[in-house]
Amino acid sequence: MLLTRASEYALLALDIIKNSEKPIGAEQLAIQLSIPKSFLAKILQGLAKASILESKKGAHGGFRLIKESNSISIASIIIAAEGKTPAVFDCTQYTGTCPNGSIGSCTISPFLNTFQNKIDTFLHDLTLEDIFTT
Repeated sequence: MLLTRASEYALLALDIIKNSEKPIGAEQLAIQLSIPKSFLAKILQGLAKASILESKKGAHGGFRLIKESNSISIASIIIAAEGKTPAVFDCTQYTGTCPNGSIGSCTISPFLNTFQNKIDTFLHDLTLEDIFTT
């Protein structure tokens, strides 16, 4: 699992939110993006809980960015949207049934660790601003 629809929808919604001068509601975003409102609302709540978005209630309410887009890492967005750290390969799914004995003892474990570390660094260094200016 690296990215799912939750991450995709989070990034698409954040692009609209960052370009808006006023807060935008989940319903308006869902209509603009043609995605289910209930799923998007859950994602937006996760982004608000992670202090990426602020949620305001009321007639002029909606979501807005709390920070500048150049200070929001893609890693933080994915973690908030997915509810877990992104993993290129999840050895834990083989707990107790790994054909090579214990987790981390197989011959490709060093490669997998190096690969994961490079992906983690890349996602932490890449910002919301970076992906919409390339």
